[in-house]
Amino acid sequence: MATFGCVLEAVAPGAVTIRMPFREDLTQQHGFLHAGVVTTVVDSACGYAALSMMPEGAGVLSIEFKVNLLAPARGEAIIARAKVVKAGRTISVVSGEVFALRDGQEHLCTTMVGTMMVVKDRPGLSD
Repeated sequence: MATFGCVLEAVAPGAVTIRMPFREDLTQQHGFLHAGVVTTVVDSACGYAALSMMPEGAGVLSIEFKVNLLAPARGEAIIARAKVVKAGRTISVVSGEVFALRDGQEHLCTTMVGTMMVVKDRPGLSD
C-alpha cells in the first residue's frame, strides 16, 4: 500500500479505514483512478478488518470478492472503510465501501463484499 501512498487511518476490532491521496499517475484514460487501484485499496481494507479479528500470528488471504464500481473515483483522496460482517475460525465475510473526497464531501464510488481465509502455521504467511 506504500506504493499508492495509502495511510491506515483507523483500526478497531473488525473495522479499518484507509485513505489514499488522488494521484494522476494512477488514473485511467479519462482521468479517474483506475478500477484496479480502487479495488486494491478496498481489498486491503477488508483484509485488515478480517485480520483484526484473527488470532495472533495468523495471516489473511482474499479467496473471493465482488466489487461494484458505482461512480468514477475522482477528487482529492479516496477513503476505504471496511468491516467484518461475520468472523469465523477459518473464513470471514467482509464488506467495504470506497468514498471519493471532493470539496470536503464524501461520495460513494465503490462497494465490495468479500471472503477472507485465515492462514495459520505456514512459514512466511503471518501478518
